[in-house]
Amino acid sequence: MRIAAILEYDGSRFSGWQRQEQARSVQAVVEDALSKVADETVQVTVAGRTDAGVHAAGQVIHFDTRVARSDYSWVRGANSNLPPEVALLWAGPVDEGFHARFSATGRHYHYVILNRAIRPTYLAGRVTHEYRLLDAAPMQEAAKFLIGEHDFTSFRAAECQAKSPVRELRALDVTRHGELVHIRAHANAFLQHMVRNIAGVLMTVGAGERDPSWTREVLAARDRRAGGVTAAPDGLYLREIEYPDSFKIPRLSRDVGLW
Repeated sequence: MRIAAILEYDGSRFSGWQRQEQARSVQAVVEDALSKVADETVQVTVAGRTDAGVHAAGQVIHFDTRVARSDYSWVRGANSNLPPEVALLWAGPVDEGFHARFSATGRHYHYVILNRAIRPTYLAGRVTHEYRLLDAAPMQEAAKFLIGEHDFTSFRAAECQAKSPVRELRALDVTRHGELVHIRAHANAFLQHMVRNIAGVLMTVGAGERDPSWTREVLAARDRRAGGVTAAPDGLYLREIEYPDSFKIPRLSRDVGLW
């Protein structure tokens, strides 16, 4: 039986999603919790690996098991064995053709910036702090140059292992609400560090250090060195994974619950 599940987690106390020998990972605590519910070893496949410090409001996994449990039992049992930073939001059986990563048709990320002179306190680890005053209007203008299908080599990590740098960025919106600047990105898929590198470029524009048209130049360069600083992971949230309706994965789309 193949089971799919939706997770949320605070990534600030983890070394990232992927299981590691000498560091705490989200994958390890999730697999350990599900293995206790199943009373057998469970290995999960994830929709998208998140880096150290990156959070998720709608991460998706799947796993295969020989045991029968109700949907309620998977959720309640897993949450009873998970640390406070991780929660299972939903679980249910899916067709064996479902794959958490390869069946996905779209992904949504949300990047949150606390824009003030003073560092965060209770939001530490949950937002990126930027002391330079950011103007959201030129950031939004700059974002328009990235919409569409492009070679995003300038916005991928040097160690990114994706076979192709081409991605379709379907939406990229920048808004400001008080001291918080929000960047929301939607694409068919993302390259490693792509959202953080986009955020770094947009923040440079918002600070008045570059014109919005610079974004187009960075994209055209197809060279990571043209793109400037990679923004911190603290304010990045994997918000939602999209799948064809035929798989019946619930849409738990919502903005991050802190704002």
